[in-house]
Amino acid sequence: MLLGVIADDFTGASDIANTIAKGLQPHGGLKTAQFLGIPTQPSPQDVEAGVVALKSRSIPVEEAVAQSLAALDWLLAQGCQQIVFKYCSTFDSTKEGNIGPVAEALATALGVRGVVACPAFPGAGRTVYMGHLFVQDRLLNESGLQNHPLTPMTDPDIRRWLGYQTKSPVGLVSHGVVRQGDLAIRAALATAENTVVIVDAISDEDLVNIGSAVLGHRLVTGGSGIALGLPANFIKRGLAKGNLGAANGVDGPEAILAGSCSGATRGQIELHKADHPAFAIDVDKVMRGETTSEHIVDFIRLNQGRAPLAYSSATPEDVRDIQAKYGREIVAEKLDRLFAETARKLVASGVTRLVMAGGETSGAVVSALDLGALTIGQEIDPGVPVLLSHGEKPIALALKSGNFGSPDFFAKALRRLSGR
Repeated sequence: MLLGVIADDFTGASDIANTIAKGLQPHGGLKTAQFLGIPTQPSPQDVEAGVVALKSRSIPVEEAVAQSLAALDWLLAQGCQQIVFKYCSTFDSTKEGNIGPVAEALATALGVRGVVACPAFPGAGRTVYMGHLFVQDRLLNESGLQNHPLTPMTDPDIRRWLGYQTKSPVGLVSHGVVRQGDLAIRAALATAENTVVIVDAISDEDLVNIGSAVLGHRLVTGGSGIALGLPANFIKRGLAKGNLGAANGVDGPEAILAGSCSGATRGQIELHKADHPAFAIDVDKVMRGETTSEHIVDFIRLNQGRAPLAYSSATPEDVRDIQAKYGREIVAEKLDRLFAETARKLVASGVTRLVMAGGETSGAVVSALDLGALTIGQEIDPGVPVLLSHGEKPIALALKSGNFGSPDFFAKALRRLSGR
């Protein structure tokens, strides 16, 4: 294994795994596997890039650091020459969040400084300019992410936001340097006295130049876009053979579970339920024990073959009301457990195609299913690939971050999961 990734949630892990497996022409990508949690066994010998998916975005800082360092130890034991710490392209993290402490802990363990921090993903509308994060043509704090139920992003200045979390000041390589190319970026990073440095990027070309600039760097951090130029570094040096083709899908019974409250997911739900059966999960009834996983499973089985959807998505106002009534952590834990139990029962009943929307929902589901390593298949939409488990009963998965995907994502994903 050459390239190792530590991802702080499961949808983000599949996002960056997709970027690495796809790569860029003419070099292509690396043969990539996604591991759900820290593996206890060595990686298969032919894997060139391994993505360890953690559910560490919103857990206590000490736990996030400990899990990330354990993932680092495993990846280094597999022979990884470069480590990527992957977080969300919208930097989902509170002032007391985990991105800064994890980045500094990894840097200390590897003995490095001048570590790139770049959440940009232009293909999904995320860009960084003068250290400020934009979503499409809006600053982060005006994009709807200020209403995120767990990690409200109220400041677009990522250097300042990350500075709340780090022990040392955060640096900046501005776009004026980035547009000069990889040599200028490399020089700026080499002279940086900061442990972590925000690097601007407003285009894929910028990300490719950053990728070239970090050739030989032991640690890089960012969104999935930061990996755009990394596979070529290994392929051009003859260290990697590259990805020889995407895996196929799995046909069979299907289900869609959506726990994201993002605007994109709510729009996808509205479009899908216009032509397909949908079960609206009333969170109040879940908290009172009146809606259980059995109700959802029964609904999905009754509507098998019609792309059934079960969702708990709500408006920001409704989310705030329910959190005020029961407590944010209590609501999140209850919904995670509900989705996990539902998915486990669905797979046990024969469902082989699962589409999930929302990072927390996806993390809860795949943790409950305990699927082991996943093969990266074809791309459904930017940042969302088909994931295939192996074993006696193969399962095809799609793990969608809340704001990702086209309006018809759910129906499209089910087709791709079956290999169509």
